[in-house]
Amino acid sequence: MSDVRVLTASEVAAHASRDSCWIIVHGKVYDVTDFLDEHPGGSKIILKYAGKDATEAYEPIHPPDAITTNLPPSKHLGAIDESTLVKAVKEVTEDEKRRQALIAARPPLDNILNMHDFESVARMVLPDKAWAYYSSASDDEITLRENRMAYQRVWFRPRILRDVSSVDWSTTILGQKSSLPLYISATALGKLGHPEGELCLTRAAANHGVIQMIATLASCSFDDIIDAAAPGQTFFLQLYVNRDREITKKYVQHAERRGVKGLFITVDAPQLGRREKDMRMKFVDDDAGAEVQKGQDVKKDQGVARAISSFIDPSLSWRDIPWFRSITKMPIILKGIATGEDAVIAYEAGVQGIVLSNHGGRQLDTARSGLEVLVEVTAALRKRGYFPDPKFEIYVDGGVRRASDVLKAIALGAKAVGVGRPFLYAFCAYGQEGVERAIQLFRDEFEMNMRLLGARTIDEIVPEMVDASSLSAHTVLTPDDKLFSETYQPLSLAKFREAKL
Repeated sequence: MSDVRVLTASEVAAHASRDSCWIIVHGKVYDVTDFLDEHPGGSKIILKYAGKDATEAYEPIHPPDAITTNLPPSKHLGAIDESTLVKAVKEVTEDEKRRQALIAARPPLDNILNMHDFESVARMVLPDKAWAYYSSASDDEITLRENRMAYQRVWFRPRILRDVSSVDWSTTILGQKSSLPLYISATALGKLGHPEGELCLTRAAANHGVIQMIATLASCSFDDIIDAAAPGQTFFLQLYVNRDREITKKYVQHAERRGVKGLFITVDAPQLGRREKDMRMKFVDDDAGAEVQKGQDVKKDQGVARAISSFIDPSLSWRDIPWFRSITKMPIILKGIATGEDAVIAYEAGVQGIVLSNHGGRQLDTARSGLEVLVEVTAALRKRGYFPDPKFEIYVDGGVRRASDVLKAIALGAKAVGVGRPFLYAFCAYGQEGVERAIQLFRDEFEMNMRLLGARTIDEIVPEMVDASSLSAHTVLTPDDKLFSETYQPLSLAKFREAKL
């Protein structure tokens, strides 16, 4: 017989103030009174749901176990008697009606011919808050755009009259078979854009032999993603290191027990970048409900990103690498290397690989693209006899929209490339079928580009097949990428409040 306390809706509703604040999430009741001022997104959003069911607001922007992890057991009050809840009739706004009409009018999936198409559709059908979170980058978003432009400064040197009747673009990544020389890179909060979240990626990756990297801040729980996997499906884990290292240790070891094949430790985020598109969403309807916060120093301008990431440890350093090696046998990859100097230190620290990444342009603005850093890194490692080394793999992410981009990175020394936003936009726009279509488009492009380049296998993609002499010349003129320019949403300035004019 269960001894779980069952509470009625009227009992919960009696605790709807700053002095006593209870909320309902996923059928459970929690006392969050003492957590109000600790909540990274401020107390305002919690107080809006004081005494009510907050599941709908909570679910898209929090990992499933966020509330149970952050609240002590004494604050877990019991279960809600569902029969006592009054189902509120949700008012459908004009904006939401228009969004639903746009979803119904989406281009047929067969008409989607490239990754830019997915982004264009996603921008139209996503809620504003989701689009702002996914698309935003730091400060002036110069690095975000440079990530894309860098690939336009590398030119092919194709070889001819080779028998390319049969081409094979499969490879291995950390010793794991992959049907493509790319992996699905970690992106957070998939349910902001689609009710099934990251499971869209998992199922599509299983059907096509592609490796998925699971994000620490996924909307779906880690175990739900692993449970949805096909037999033998390969996963990597992206890790934000928690201030509480015991939590990190348990998480990493649990992932290893469940068969994850690589640990990608994010090393470029001791503090989150200022992502202004995301931050501006916190100003929408800012006067509403502000009475409960008068006299308080609440950060209302930090956006979704800030609201989910305060646990990340800024003290992470090279001294921690031996500790990570002691708690897991998984290959360790440092995600966020940006210089040749740090690539050398990483090699000497005994990790198994690095990702040359600027976090999709979301961290230090005017940091160089991973592709440009790749040239510097391979030169620095080669100078010391560290490259090439089959036990130390180099990956690049950021800005990839075409198979030709991937082939350029491989020619310059990358083992494989991480692709994040394109697959994210694919499932936001079309669900699992969108991801499968994106994978097929990459496959078609690999077949064509490898034939035209004169390469029958990935091993035949060599440095002599590209001219990267202009890669570090940031003022060189290149043809404009019209599709990227059309999908990119420029930053906006602060707006006057129309209601007061």
